[in-house]
Amino acid sequence: MLKATLRSFLAHKGRLLLSALAIVLSVAFVAGSLIFSDTVTRTFDRLFASTAADVTVEPKNDLKSQLPTGATETVPASLADRLAEVDGVAATHVDASVENAPVVDSANKSVGPTTGAPTIVTNWQITERSPVKLTSGHEPHGSGEALLDADTADKKHLGIGDTLTVQAQPGSFKVRIVGIATFTTTNPGAALIFLDTPTAQSKLLGASDVATSVSVDAAPGVDDAVLKQRVSAELGARTYDVKTAEEQAKSAAAQLGGFLDVIKYVMLGFAGIAVLVGIFLIVNTFSMLIAQRTRELGLLRALGADRRQVRRSVLTEALLLGLVGSTLGLAAGIGLAVGLIKLMTAFGMNLKSTEMVIGWPTPVAAYVVGVGVTYVAAYLPARRAATVSPMAALSDAEVAGVGRPLRVRAVVGGVVGAAGAAALAGCAASTKTSTAASLLGLGVVLTLIATVIAGPLLVRPVIRVLGGAFPAIFGPVGRMSQRNALRNPRRTGATAAALMVGLALVGGMSVASASMSKSFDQQIDKTLGADFVLQNANFVPFSHEVTDKVRATEGVGLVVRQRFTPVAVRLPDGKRVETTASAYDPQLDEVAHITYAQGDTAAALGDGHIAMDAKFAEDHDVRVGSTIPVEFPAGRRTELTVGALTDQAGSGGFGMQGGLFFGFGTIEKYVPGGQDSSLYVNAAPGTAPDRLRPPLEKTLEPYPQVQVRDQADYKKLVHDQIAVLLYLVYALLGLAIVIAVLGVVNTLALSVVERTREIGLLRAIGLGRRQLRRMIRLESVVIAVFGAVLGLALGIIWGVCVQQVLALQGMEALAIPWTTIVAVVIGSAVVGIVAALLPALRASRMNVLAAIAHE
Repeated sequence: MLKATLRSFLAHKGRLLLSALAIVLSVAFVAGSLIFSDTVTRTFDRLFASTAADVTVEPKNDLKSQLPTGATETVPASLADRLAEVDGVAATHVDASVENAPVVDSANKSVGPTTGAPTIVTNWQITERSPVKLTSGHEPHGSGEALLDADTADKKHLGIGDTLTVQAQPGSFKVRIVGIATFTTTNPGAALIFLDTPTAQSKLLGASDVATSVSVDAAPGVDDAVLKQRVSAELGARTYDVKTAEEQAKSAAAQLGGFLDVIKYVMLGFAGIAVLVGIFLIVNTFSMLIAQRTRELGLLRALGADRRQVRRSVLTEALLLGLVGSTLGLAAGIGLAVGLIKLMTAFGMNLKSTEMVIGWPTPVAAYVVGVGVTYVAAYLPARRAATVSPMAALSDAEVAGVGRPLRVRAVVGGVVGAAGAAALAGCAASTKTSTAASLLGLGVVLTLIATVIAGPLLVRPVIRVLGGAFPAIFGPVGRMSQRNALRNPRRTGATAAALMVGLALVGGMSVASASMSKSFDQQIDKTLGADFVLQNANFVPFSHEVTDKVRATEGVGLVVRQRFTPVAVRLPDGKRVETTASAYDPQLDEVAHITYAQGDTAAALGDGHIAMDAKFAEDHDVRVGSTIPVEFPAGRRTELTVGALTDQAGSGGFGMQGGLFFGFGTIEKYVPGGQDSSLYVNAAPGTAPDRLRPPLEKTLEPYPQVQVRDQADYKKLVHDQIAVLLYLVYALLGLAIVIAVLGVVNTLALSVVERTREIGLLRAIGLGRRQLRRMIRLESVVIAVFGAVLGLALGIIWGVCVQQVLALQGMEALAIPWTTIVAVVIGSAVVGIVAALLPALRASRMNVLAAIAHE
């Protein structure tokens, strides 16, 4: 049996390799994502561990902002002298550093990276842990000198003698580059500008007696944990955040982990799609191979092989296929990881492929995925093979199971489909976002399973409609192609299911994204009353001098500021909620149209008041007049009175969770030193908005990070952000289509082999080569369009339900992108034509007499 199995595997290696490609792709994405994330993690762990001080003292802040405030928390610089006296301390250093401070060159071009990495302006001090060393020029001395890292100097074509402008929170200042510093460790992609310590303190932090942190070096033989205890005892643990080098490295790695998780989950999403679609391909391939080998399997049974041996033989073939696919996939995954590392290097994160990490979990995961998926997919065909009777060896019919009834599928598919439909209906009717989202996920899974199970039941009615015009247009060839697709509903359903999965995903996400875009457009039209909005990318705040210069611009009338801050609110129901709140100037009504359930803007922005979303307030037993304890950064606390409740759907979501906002007096009192995140600008009376834009843009030339946007620009910004998600979905669709094409090619190729004698007879009675190729192409097209119709119908239902979930968050508009859907159906027909090219060509080249004599 083992010899027979190996010979069978090698005899069908061409057909099986098409199935192996699905395994190769899925394993490649799994292995590539694991290798890449392990390499980046190991590289940065070394960087953080080698550069962190033995003990670091930082301002204590338990609130993490979803959006930056622009305020820099500090500690007294005198802590360095105080801690130098602690037993076990060898040295102390004052750190004065800020991130995301815009730096521009003499042509007002940004010096910072464009990849999302920070621009760090910090004080120059060389220790044995410094990540850079001075390689040309001299150290900075005085307020007009600075060092620049070599990588940024190369990218931005800067050198010694060039002038930079640093736009710090206290105000902008110019420096001249007097030296270049080169990284001695991995460059994380950041831009680094170094100042001398007194300049960094006064120019970046606004005072010469403060620091962003104090670094403490341990004396020889003193453990970091012991030194941390001594430092904490000296300072009081509740006053400052004291961390060892290991804790500091873990904290930095956790921040990097968010970036890595995005890449990892995206790649695992691709792997998941490849696995899901690959299962259909493998099931179909093994089912057809077993159907064609009915006589062979019957003969084995007649010669004494029992059912277990036949089943084991088929599963052994699957294991061999899984091993081959996993091995090739692991190699492809290593190549994919190398490509990602080089891509990150092109973006400024200098990783080395020679330091690539391949831990033992990676090959284990690769083989578990590859072999496991193949084994599971082949199990049902293997069980079917074991049921072949020894009498089948005497039968002329090679195709087994074509006419078996589909009653079991109908019952199971109906039950699962009904459960899925109930879950989706519950999602649409739910009034709680969490409940609706859970029912949506359950409904999507169940309806997908039901469609896959019941797919063969839909083949005959749907394909009769889709191919109904074929006989009239293409004559007998069209009629035969339609009937060939109807001949084996199970095979047609399984082949189309591979394409259906990808198209259901793209259909659902297209509806959801179109609905989001339309909802945002409606909210912007409804809520935004300003002529222009001035913002940084990702709401990164800008210095006060930007606001001052905008106000001084000729033609500018009203300017309303917006700032963000993290807060924690203790609600009447006992819950503590951490979120981000906004602050606005009193003239908010003149630049925004907010719908209030109770109260008004004057009450919301009044001294000691706060506003929140009415639904959030209802969920937590809050009413107008309730007093809410509020915690701000650096442990500042107060109690604010709820002055107004907003209708979040109408207000456009001016806050984050809870829609919290208050007046500027509150934020300036409890978050001093914050910066503006947005400016809402109206033209002065008598000045047309289109005439104000050029002067505004001229004013902002020295601040290239700040963009001027009107309503149309704002809509485009939102659409572009949503489009990023769509591009990811389209990439997933592309992968699914590639594997689905392999499935159609495999199905048609095996079908041509199965119908060799039939094709020979058709050719003998006059069917031309061109007609034969057309027949196979039409069969492929109708299968592909069938999969597209099922997938898009399912996707539209999912998309409508996603929109119902979004409606609970205020995005109430529903939009179905019919243009995209029609384009996808047409594209599916093209996919069918492409997939049929090779099988049709092979069929047309058959020798007629040999085909008729085929056994």
